[in-house]
Amino acid sequence: MTDRGRTVLTISQLAATAGVTVRTVRHYHEIGLLPEPERDPSGYRRYDAQAAVDLIRIRTLAEAGVPLARIDAMLHAQPDEFSSAIADIDAELRRRIDQLAEHRRRIAELAGGESLVLPAEVVAVLDRLRGYGVSERTVRLERDWSILLQATDPHAVPQWIRNKHAGFDNPEWMRLYLACDQSVDWDPHDPRVDLLIDDLETWTIENEDASSRPENLTPVFSLIVEGSPALQRIIDVLTLRTKRRRVVGR
Repeated sequence: MTDRGRTVLTISQLAATAGVTVRTVRHYHEIGLLPEPERDPSGYRRYDAQAAVDLIRIRTLAEAGVPLARIDAMLHAQPDEFSSAIADIDAELRRRIDQLAEHRRRIAELAGGESLVLPAEVVAVLDRLRGYGVSERTVRLERDWSILLQATDPHAVPQWIRNKHAGFDNPEWMRLYLACDQSVDWDPHDPRVDLLIDDLETWTIENEDASSRPENLTPVFSLIVEGSPALQRIIDVLTLRTKRRRVVGR
């Protein structure tokens, strides 16, 4: 559209020319980045070619990552001022890129699971549990137990790691560990529960005098006793039998 030889545009035409939305143009008006012309006698706002050029420059700077708050000054800057401003913005963008890279690294660690909060030696224990087919539920309990242990008694962590690896290297200990893991979902009166109780008692008796036996099978499982009637029965019966042995042994 022309007005006495001067090109004039509606807001829609202006937006289309610059490759932005009408909403964007209005936003630039609101923040004072692009002057808003007065309405003509017919009630419409008309934009000239300079407005289109300014809007294209604004869009270009914005797409390059220049903050809107700095665009107005850059539009009116001298060449040396413009170059300096670009250098500052480039430095800020590099800082943000480095920050995002660090965020990505930490997200990757989170995706990796335990490595964010646990030392590699503990993560190796958890990975070894997974390798033996231990349920993720139990692995999570072992992880949470180790996190608490590290927070409350860090000097005990190395011994916890040694005990775990000693257990892994003991086929019978590992068999019983896996059985305890599986028993969480058993019916408390399942015949396998009674067999497991007997096997656990036998293992306990055979190893209770060892100077460096693997840690007891039950502590970590006690964290889910309330949700497992079978495991509750296993622990209750073993506790009762231990008390009886102590009484007889007096």
